[in-house]
Order: sequence, then C-alpha cells, then structure tokens
Amino acid sequence: MSSDPTTTPVSPLVEQQVDSADTTLHNPRRAVVALGSNLGNRLETLQGAVDALEDTPGVRVKAVSAVYETESVGGPEDQPAYLNAVLVLRTTLPPSSLLERAHAVEDAFGRVREVRWGARTLDVDILAYEGVELDAPDLTLPHPRAHERAFVLAPWLDADPEAEIPGHGFVAELLGKVGEAGVRRREDVALHLPE
Repeated sequence: MSSDPTTTPVSPLVEQQVDSADTTLHNPRRAVVALGSNLGNRLETLQGAVDALEDTPGVRVKAVSAVYETESVGGPEDQPAYLNAVLVLRTTLPPSSLLERAHAVEDAFGRVREVRWGARTLDVDILAYEGVELDAPDLTLPHPRAHERAFVLAPWLDADPEAEIPGHGFVAELLGKVGEAGVRRREDVALHLPE
C-alpha cells in the first residue's frame, strides 16, 4: 500500500471542535459527508476538500474523522488503495446546494467521471442530512449504501460516535455487523479542522 508524505503533526486522536454556540450560521442543519481519494497526493487532496468545504458560505466543518486506508470496493480491478475520511458539518445550505458544492470541490481537484466506481482524485458524498429523507435521481438521503460499507462506517464512527442512519440503525452496530476487513486506520497521518 502506498503512503502520502505529510508535514502535518501526527495525531492518533480524532480532532473535534465542539461549538454549540456557533453564531455564524442561522438555523443550521447537521450533515455528514464522506471523502475518498485514490489518485495523486491523497492526503493533500482530502485536506484540500476539508478546507474548501469550510470556505463555503453557509457551511462549518464541526468534526473530522481519522484517516483510513481501504481497498477499493466495486468498479475496475487493480485500483490503488483509497484514503477515506468523514466530516460532520453544520450547514444552512439545502441538500441540493450542498451537493452542487460537493461536485464543485471534486471538479476543483480534477475529478473525472468516466468509469463508474473508477479511480478518482476525489469523491465527496453526502451521507446524511438532518431531518431529510430523499430519493431523487441525483441524490438519495441517507446514502443508499453507507450502512453496508466499512470504509464509510469506520470513519463515521470516529467523527460521531452516537451517529445513527435512519432506517438502518446506529453506525457502531452497523460496523460491528459488516466488520472492518480491508479497512486500516492510518495513525501516521491526520486531517485537521480549519483554523
């Protein structure tokens, strides 16, 4: 498995910012977003995505999971390993606007959509959005496969230990069912909340 060079301090702990008195957003909702990368400087790309989402008006990154390295699931064979992470956001953007921003961030990091589940510089998926269940052509909430993917559940549990996926159960219990085969926590690298 490949590794990414990093100049950020090594921290085995998940960084969390607890700020229930955030006055920069009015009537925000909680959203959970998954990040993945298996091309280029994966760690740098994931950190860039964290920063880009934080720079979005109406979005605040409230928690960042540990980084996990995972084997590819589905899609073409012989893909490089992914780095994955999960973010918890507070946002005033509606789900459709958050999705547009997610796609814009992917595009900014050179995402190309040629092969379904193919290798990618960056994947930004909305996993859940507080109070919203949706089945639209471009967005399903909660994410339709999150409950069966260890590479989503393990970092989600880090970022939000009490998380629950509507209609499926608690993330901790779901991870216990699917197991963590092919998913490895990277203790040597970390993502950081924007200052």
